[in-house]
Amino acid sequence: MAPAVVERHYNTLSPRTHPSPSARAIALHRRLTIVDLHADSLLWARDLDERSDRGHVDVPRLIAGHVAVQGFGVVTKTPRGLNVTRNDDRSDLITPLAIAERWPPRTWGSLRERALYQARKLQDAAFRSQGRLTVLRTRDDLVRYLARRRTEPDITAGVLGLEGAHALEGDLAAVDTLFDAGFRMIAPTHFFDTEWAGSAHGVAKGGLTQAGRALVQRLEQRRILLDLAHASPRTIDDALAMATRPVVVSHTGVKGTCDNLRNLEDAHLRGVARTGGLVGIGFWDGPQDGSAVCGSDPAAVARAITYAAGVAGIDHVALGSDWDGTVAQPFDAAGLLELTDALLAAGLSDDDVAKVMGGNAVRLLADALP
Repeated sequence: MAPAVVERHYNTLSPRTHPSPSARAIALHRRLTIVDLHADSLLWARDLDERSDRGHVDVPRLIAGHVAVQGFGVVTKTPRGLNVTRNDDRSDLITPLAIAERWPPRTWGSLRERALYQARKLQDAAFRSQGRLTVLRTRDDLVRYLARRRTEPDITAGVLGLEGAHALEGDLAAVDTLFDAGFRMIAPTHFFDTEWAGSAHGVAKGGLTQAGRALVQRLEQRRILLDLAHASPRTIDDALAMATRPVVVSHTGVKGTCDNLRNLEDAHLRGVARTGGLVGIGFWDGPQDGSAVCGSDPAAVARAITYAAGVAGIDHVALGSDWDGTVAQPFDAAGLLELTDALLAAGLSDDDVAKVMGGNAVRLLADALP
């Protein structure tokens, strides 16, 4: 199938009614600094600078939804028959997609080149955006951008993350190459076990390997956030035991409201909080990626956020939509006002909504970025 057809099939919106938001939510939403930690938009053959009628994220929709910073995850390999239970690394769906989308031939056989190509896609979109999109690499970038946004609200920014250290192709020194390309979050695993760590969806589902422990140390040295999304429970335990800097789980759910192999148990919520890190609550509902919230409306997302805040503390919860991640979503980037309304309806105060919707993530980025 053509890439556009594939995306229309997978990156969908759940059919439902959209009630009018409250006046309180509208007023609060305008004051928020919103950060979402994860979207897979760079995987798809769309111009991020143009509003699209497919998928969930582009610059116009981020601005319409008042999103200040969007985390862009980079996917380099996913297995055929993708599922939440058990996958090996012997097949790859990204190769045919890369060829169909006319990625450069150097990406067809190299996972690292796929990561670098998608990083360049984001940088190119920023260059062509006439100032509407900024790529954040440093604390100074963030400070300057937020200062500018106070007088120019119709702009947005992106931060690069990597889904799975298999893109390093076994070379720890490649961390430096990806750092230079702008990556500021790296996950040891995605949907299968790697030489670095076990995946929640892998075969062995082991913990950090010796190489994986060296990877965690190198990420901390380079001030790259360790992302434990998709990590096995043993990998999470091992990483939390050795982390000396905040860790993130960029996009996940919680077993307390939606019990499956993908989502975090309470002990891991508390463990991430002890590092000073963040848990990004996803919005999606669907079997392929293990539902984050077991529901297809903003109220289900608000329930997961409220639960996570009750366990980890309100200062350690963030947004991790998984937009454009081949999952059904209750709203796209332009529709985030619905979540603000749902969080208020769930009983969160204005201050707590502001923390979850982006304040916590801004604080973390300001501390963690080099």
